[in-house]
Amino acid sequence: MPEIISDLVSVVIPVNNRARMLGAAVDSVLCQTWPHFEIIISDDGSTDDTVELGRALEIQHEGVVRYLWNPNRGAGPAREAGRQIARGEFIQYLDSDDTLCPRKFEVQIAALRLHPECGVAYGQIRLCPEDAAPMDKPHKWSGRALPALFPWLLVDRWWNTNAPLWRRSVCETIGPWSDLRYSQDWEYDARAGALGVRLAHCPEYVTNQHQHPGNRQTGNGKWLSPPDQVRFFRSLHSAACKAGVENLAPEMQHFSRWVFSQARKCGALGDAESAETLFQLALQSAVSPDLKMKLIGAAAKMFGWKFVGAVGQFRDRYGDGKTGLHTQKQSWMVG
Repeated sequence: MPEIISDLVSVVIPVNNRARMLGAAVDSVLCQTWPHFEIIISDDGSTDDTVELGRALEIQHEGVVRYLWNPNRGAGPAREAGRQIARGEFIQYLDSDDTLCPRKFEVQIAALRLHPECGVAYGQIRLCPEDAAPMDKPHKWSGRALPALFPWLLVDRWWNTNAPLWRRSVCETIGPWSDLRYSQDWEYDARAGALGVRLAHCPEYVTNQHQHPGNRQTGNGKWLSPPDQVRFFRSLHSAACKAGVENLAPEMQHFSRWVFSQARKCGALGDAESAETLFQLALQSAVSPDLKMKLIGAAAKMFGWKFVGAVGQFRDRYGDGKTGLHTQKQSWMVG
């Protein structure tokens, strides 16, 4: 790892075939009121003119912007490649289709200086639809002053990747980014939560999340494959337990029902091993298995998870659609 430079913010921008928006992301860093930063564009195997743009930005802003090309492995490994060469006392992860507000570093570094017990400072997220005015209230739960990541991470990833500013020391303790293709940022946050990292909240907008018709991990209808769901949910559960969240917590009860639902979906996809593993995790995280869990577990043993999953999908599509007793609203839900 390179020598750490005090007061410097290392901005790591993973990008893949997104030349149209990368320039705006970089410009939002160049416009920061905090003068000490470096920008690391970590290209995740782009095959379009993103490569030429990244190299041009490096030449145009020599000494400030660095361009790094990597084989395509996903956003997590791209962020990790950037982190490995970062020199800053602070780390900022910025998605290539989003932008930062001008005072972000100034405000959040001041918060971390004021609160040395905190390892992360975060602020409000402004949601910006492409063809409409920006939303007039903080997106997700970024307007709430929460002291830690858990137990709320068991319900939803309640901020986005751009909202927090990390102390480098925290990132080093968390360890490398996962190679999960989806929700690797949620898994990263969970490992931070397992450390008991304290949060400092800044009550102003610090980042803009742009909604657009292009590919976003959270908006393209895809998610993790069944084996990667096992990895994700195990990591989330393990981190919550390390953070001291008990089964009696409402958020853990929500998590149990969520994993139970995903077990049935994995069964419908034909992955009985992943379905059974997730089912056992749902039982492990429940206060006590209810009648529905017991009946579905018995049916899976008798008829197999593919049948149970198919029946579950039919009920979800044509049934009453009611949520479970312990299901909570996620952070993006209105109200």
